[in-house]
Amino acid sequence: MRALVIGEALIDVVAREGRAATEHVGGSPLNVAVGLAKLGREVDFLTHIGADERGRRIAQYVESAGAQLVPGSDSAARTPTAQATVDQDGSATYTFDIDWQLTGTPEVAPPLVIHTGSIAAVLEPGCLATAALVDTYHLSATCTFDPNVRPGLIDDADSARARIDRLIERADVVKASDEDLRWIDPLRPPEEVASGWLALGPSIVVVTSGGGGAVAMCAAGTARVPAFAVDVVDTVGAGDAFMTGLIDALWSQNLLGAERRSRLAAIGLDELTSAVRAASTAAALTVSRAGAELPDRAALDEAASSDILG
Repeated sequence: MRALVIGEALIDVVAREGRAATEHVGGSPLNVAVGLAKLGREVDFLTHIGADERGRRIAQYVESAGAQLVPGSDSAARTPTAQATVDQDGSATYTFDIDWQLTGTPEVAPPLVIHTGSIAAVLEPGCLATAALVDTYHLSATCTFDPNVRPGLIDDADSARARIDRLIERADVVKASDEDLRWIDPLRPPEEVASGWLALGPSIVVVTSGGGGAVAMCAAGTARVPAFAVDVVDTVGAGDAFMTGLIDALWSQNLLGAERRSRLAAIGLDELTSAVRAASTAAALTVSRAGAELPDRAALDEAASSDILG
């Protein structure tokens, strides 16, 4: 009953206008691993950081949330960083210094769910090992994927798109922002691209549009869930919080694990809407705080059972 999250962990060096730069633990897959652990899920996190001061800070952050760092994750020459610039509306842009590598099979029990995405999916050489691990664990686990495209790190767009397509074919649940979809296929509307992805094999494909809400597709049809009206501090970690909330909701619905793949494929629109609403709640709570501060179980349950989000 554990999750395995594979992907980058790094230090965000955040610059806001008129303020001194600050450093925060970050990385899209790291946020998902920590977010699931804060919700009480058992999580193994496979990454590539250094055994330096920044790497030790990441390891402590992961473990303090309740997740387990997979042995060997601290073998990098240095811990990756991302220079994040936050503009007046809270949106962030990033410049990365990262080396992404993986070797061998992680020393973990077969997971119930495996999640990956972002830099880990496209940056060589580690992206090849990431894809191989998704293939390996597909036999036992639900596979979830968030492309979370970082164009500044992509030298060969066509190769990156091909790698994303391959992971979509193996995934059971895919979440992407409308911005991701416009980069992946600039010639078609995001929902049309997502519909095409659904035909490749996933049971669920979700498109998030920030304040425009989310659209979720499955074999039973399409569910549309509006975004909650909140005061946005910044959008750092919003997509990761949504992904975390979606995995957690499907977990609670007892739809994860390879033996339940047929049940996930047959998910109804009421179940799907409920899961997406839970994911939207997690995202709304995150954007109302500074940084990628994903909610714990108590905060998520309180928001879900009250009118705190309107």
